[in-house]
Amino acid sequence: MGSGPLRGTRDAAAVIRAEVDHGAAELVQDPDRPQSWTLLLDGTAQSHVDLADPGHLEFEYVRRIAHVADLAAPPTVPLRTLHLGGGAWTLARYLASTRPGSPQTVVELDAALAELVTHRLPGPGEPDGLQVVTGEARASLDRFPAHAFDLVVLDVFAGARTPAQVTTADFLRSVRRVLAPTGIHVANLGDGAPWPFLPGQVATAGAAFTELALVAAPDVLRGRRFGNLVLVASDRALPVPGLVRRAAADPFPARVLDDEQARALAGGAAVVTDATAAPSPRPPAGFWGQ
Repeated sequence: MGSGPLRGTRDAAAVIRAEVDHGAAELVQDPDRPQSWTLLLDGTAQSHVDLADPGHLEFEYVRRIAHVADLAAPPTVPLRTLHLGGGAWTLARYLASTRPGSPQTVVELDAALAELVTHRLPGPGEPDGLQVVTGEARASLDRFPAHAFDLVVLDVFAGARTPAQVTTADFLRSVRRVLAPTGIHVANLGDGAPWPFLPGQVATAGAAFTELALVAAPDVLRGRRFGNLVLVASDRALPVPGLVRRAAADPFPARVLDDEQARALAGGAAVVTDATAAPSPRPPAGFWGQ
């Protein structure tokens, strides 16, 4: 966590602005849900959180990741969870509500941003099992013992792009080390036709894990627009039928691809290594990352 006074000012009741370590942050209040806030960094939406109702998940991709978490273990059973990328701790708050007592660690690169969220959006803290660690996502994995987590969620963006260092086989080897043998890895990816990024990510995850699934909006999968794609990987059978039911019941239904369908998206793409890695593509103008 950062130290010293926050560099934030409230210039309207509905907006809090602050200079953080890696850009300009804004917390924008939702006029329809007064306890809800959207976190933006350099104008890109990073998180939405409802302090009064942590079960309310505004962003579609976060809801899809939550479905994976819901099905990762029987209801209310605590999940040891590592969040790579903090944002406003939306999913961590959700798990603290749905699975009380879950030991959770959030890794956030920007110490000032983590401090802003801590002070302006108070929520679950260490007494509820949440620890916040400042550091780069990939390097932070060396801090944790083997098999320490049941769920590892990758939601790391530099601006609106996934950094290259968390897209590689070397990164996934580190993820596998900290995952329990039956653990699940979930990655939020951004891409769109002609798919410069997704095939390599599917090939890389498919080489590292025995089971894959992919959750995304149908029009994104059909190449009609850029969007978020949730890639799920594990060495255990994934709860695809449950994901299908939950994704179909969402306000904006998603399609779920099973292992065979997901792997088909790799085509002939090569596994991504540290030598070949590149960040995810830049979203089109006006894309808010939901």
